[in-house]
Amino acid sequence: MKSINPATEEIIQEYTKHKPEEVQQIIKNTQADWLLWKEKPIEKRANLLREVAKQLREEKEKLAKIICLEMGKILPEAFAEVEKSATVCEYYANHAKEMLKDEFIESDAFKSMITYEPLGIVLGVMPWNFPFWQVYRFAAPAIMAGNAALLKHSSNVQGCAQWIEYTFTKAGLPKNLFRNLIISSDGVEAVINNKNVKAVSLTGSESAGSAVAAQAGKALKKSVLELGGADPFIVCCDADLKKAADTAIIARMINNGQSCIAAKRFIVLESVHDEFVALIKNRLEKMKIGNPTEEGTDIGPLARKDLRDELHQQVLKSVDAGAKLIFGGTIPERSGYYFMPALLTDVKPGMPVFDEETFGPVMPIIKAKDMDEAIKLANLSEFGLGASIWSNDITKAEKMAGRIESGSVFINGMTKSDPRLPFGGIKKSGFGRELSYLGIREFVNIKTIWIGLVAPCGQGC
Repeated sequence: MKSINPATEEIIQEYTKHKPEEVQQIIKNTQADWLLWKEKPIEKRANLLREVAKQLREEKEKLAKIICLEMGKILPEAFAEVEKSATVCEYYANHAKEMLKDEFIESDAFKSMITYEPLGIVLGVMPWNFPFWQVYRFAAPAIMAGNAALLKHSSNVQGCAQWIEYTFTKAGLPKNLFRNLIISSDGVEAVINNKNVKAVSLTGSESAGSAVAAQAGKALKKSVLELGGADPFIVCCDADLKKAADTAIIARMINNGQSCIAAKRFIVLESVHDEFVALIKNRLEKMKIGNPTEEGTDIGPLARKDLRDELHQQVLKSVDAGAKLIFGGTIPERSGYYFMPALLTDVKPGMPVFDEETFGPVMPIIKAKDMDEAIKLANLSEFGLGASIWSNDITKAEKMAGRIESGSVFINGMTKSDPRLPFGGIKKSGFGRELSYLGIREFVNIKTIWIGLVAPCGQGC
């Protein structure tokens, strides 16, 4: 496996894949450590997870730099990702005990209750775009619930994967409780089929999710999928346009546009369409494209050449179909996998930038004549991850939110993940939930315990 700097196209490092027998031995070792971990009091698990957060903050400079080098994230966002990873560890360390406490339910029993017990080893199949956050988002709740974790990370961020493994062992967790598997996608099924692996969590593309879900289903094992999105960003005629435009740029350009929950389809009411387009164009013209490690850079390269080229084709095909390219949309003549942020108008259903997920800095503007059409356009998608509505009429916006087909709707704010709130999608954006108390309960045995009356002494003792 090769780790390539997308800003320079230079090889950073090569990694030797684990052989199948090595993978099976790692799983065996992880199972042994899990048997001890699941008996550890939750307060001790919490203290160790707080130590993981401490390790992340102490190594923040190194970790942010490897994120930049391996996948092209700009430095301020890389620092923010490391900090958010530490935060999710602390969140579950502080709240898992309450989330997993026994619940007593009234029934025909003398006493009946629900308990939440660990499953065992959970496999995380994780993407390159948030190489730290996505891993800790799955691992922190799984480990706090008493599970062990295996990581199959993307081939281009193996340096990140090794550092993540290091933070867990350096914090004092059992050596094999969290292990990174250096394997390709074709090695995942054998891991899922191992009897000691009880569940799988995947964040990635629709095709990857479909394949892993099928493998997990065949093995009768639980899976949670967080897949792609084509999130609508609806701008009503009574919206604060300046604030909406400022947020739209962040919501689309974060992580160089490579985010599942980035705003990807900007549906704007026709009465404010032209003004909104002008505001966006003005902001795009001021953005600096450059090396992600350099101060002042707003947009870095895309993570891989094939991703950059695919995005370019989506823009070209949309223009051929009638969209107007107002700004950018070209490949600059320089080394690295750069792409000039693109602004398109006259975008309609049937065009790639409307129908497909655009994983990069592309802003398609779709005009809607009224709110009913805006909602119809928003729902005219195979995806349903998140959505954003901009309006000063909160009552109206709340009613609109109820009609949007997605896992979350943010009103006057950009879609984002927050440890306190459940996160996930519907339709081809996946199933199951991460984060909040719902996320930690995805990978536990929700066990019912029913207790009948005991006969008094002398009557059947």
